[in-house]
Amino acid sequence: MAEHRLRKQADAAALHGLHPEVVEAACLAHDLGHPPFGHAAESELDNIVCDPTICGGKAEDADADGYEGNAQTFRILTKLAVRYGKDSPGLDLTRATLAATLKYPWLRDKSDAKKTSKWSAYACERKQFEWVREGCRDGFKTAEAELMDWADDIAYSVHDLEDFHRVGIIPWNEVVSEDLKDRVVRGAVTVWEKDPSVPADARARMDKALERIKRKLRMFPAVTQEVYDGAREQRRQVRNFCSTLIGNYVRAARLNDTLSGPAVIIETDAADEVRLLKYFARHYVIGLPALHAQQYGQKRIIRDLFEIFLKEGKADNLKLFPSRLRYIWEDNSDDKPARLAADCVASLTENEAYQLHHRLTGTNSGLVLDPIVR
Repeated sequence: MAEHRLRKQADAAALHGLHPEVVEAACLAHDLGHPPFGHAAESELDNIVCDPTICGGKAEDADADGYEGNAQTFRILTKLAVRYGKDSPGLDLTRATLAATLKYPWLRDKSDAKKTSKWSAYACERKQFEWVREGCRDGFKTAEAELMDWADDIAYSVHDLEDFHRVGIIPWNEVVSEDLKDRVVRGAVTVWEKDPSVPADARARMDKALERIKRKLRMFPAVTQEVYDGAREQRRQVRNFCSTLIGNYVRAARLNDTLSGPAVIIETDAADEVRLLKYFARHYVIGLPALHAQQYGQKRIIRDLFEIFLKEGKADNLKLFPSRLRYIWEDNSDDKPARLAADCVASLTENEAYQLHHRLTGTNSGLVLDPIVR
């Protein structure tokens, strides 16, 4: 996408300093801060990191910034990742690359609705954040960050839906049904209305977006009329349908020819379709009862691990910690204990979280000589 814009809009690319390799690096980095179990764990960590009652009743051990995956990504890149010696924490990336990872280029500010639920750096990385943002336009993402963000939206709205279609979660026959049209659109608008900048014609725009998606789907009847079983023709049609969407959405992004407003402008029709497709995932996947039960258990694991890491870290009982996690406490003693405990939890894979929880709670000790976290 960045290379396409570089060819099509050379002058605008030069104006914004667009570099395709910076976009690629940002795309590779942007999900590093996701903890095991994804957004459910992210929400749980956000609640407990800033809660003094969870932190032994001591407000000084909690961190008012809570937890946010994008901010954790920035923390990993600038402080936690290991590449050089202790005097050079993080990956020593360029300012442009780090700026490209800042999807929400501000610190958390609970007095500002825009900066309450999403932000890209914790206060403990304020110095690094301010260095990275030096020379950037206040409140605006860089062009590379805009393209990374749009690429993420495309992946979420198209590739994830393709996966959900293959396992039978997305009932496309319902999506295109005239009987359920109003419910689908109303649901998407309800979600959109949580955004303070929702336009007055949101309902009409979602209606039109659904009609455009339905027209595209008519070219691929196997998607809407058949239960997916992996047959050759089904696979062909699903892939062509997704390719059609991706091509449309990649071409829908263009660079702003001026420095007024966002660096990247997305065609309204494409932005509306992506918004609606993202709602499909939210409605049909997040609403699954089995998923809620699974996430309930996963949140308990996150909370248990956090409390163990916090208690034992404060007691300097680092021998209990896997070797890979000890340096977090040793090298970052100026940060709040709750932040360090969250770092430890977020550094685990899902399998490591399950296995380490079993061992630390005594439910399944496993083999003593078998390291869980490598």
